[in-house]
Amino acid sequence: MHPEDLLKQVAFIKEIDKLKYIQRKTKLFNSDRPENDAEHSWHLAMMAIVLAEHSNKPVDVLKVLKMVLIHDIVEIDAGDTFLYDAAKNHTNTDEEMVAAQRIFGLLPDAQAEELISVWKEFEDGQTDEAKFARSMDRFEPLLQNTSNDGGTWAEFNVPYHKVYEKKKAINDGSAAIWKYAAQLINESVDKGILRKDGA
Repeated sequence: MHPEDLLKQVAFIKEIDKLKYIQRKTKLFNSDRPENDAEHSWHLAMMAIVLAEHSNKPVDVLKVLKMVLIHDIVEIDAGDTFLYDAAKNHTNTDEEMVAAQRIFGLLPDAQAEELISVWKEFEDGQTDEAKFARSMDRFEPLLQNTSNDGGTWAEFNVPYHKVYEKKKAINDGSAAIWKYAAQLINESVDKGILRKDGA
């Protein structure tokens, strides 16, 4: 390893500390404090380790961990987009690609190329690892909202059909977790913390 590579890696490590300052809309479990992106990524990594056995297909857990740990790094530049935002599409954007190239580009070339590739794979959502990683990304906020009397669903008046539509992607990565998640969504309606359409 060349000394200049170490300097690049340390520069990247310092840069991604900014992820801790990116506030998400969802709150911590049973709390009114917003979660930050670093906390979110850590939590997804732990979930992936613990829940990997429920993936629809066997997955490379290390690759899933890389995906969930880096998937939101682009938000240092691009900002967090709320899943239910009606004004801004919650999909890969040119803005995010520019951010990925700048931030991962701080690393030595080979590492930068690998992490950009892993980030793109997560965003594309086609491989078994990406499907499972994305299911974790959709599952965690659902658990948070059910612990917070509806959380962002109630705060932003998000109806059942939008929650169901966005969260059913969990099924692509894990049918077992989606079965559990769908039950939580329906129970949230019964509890009055998620409104049915027209209610």
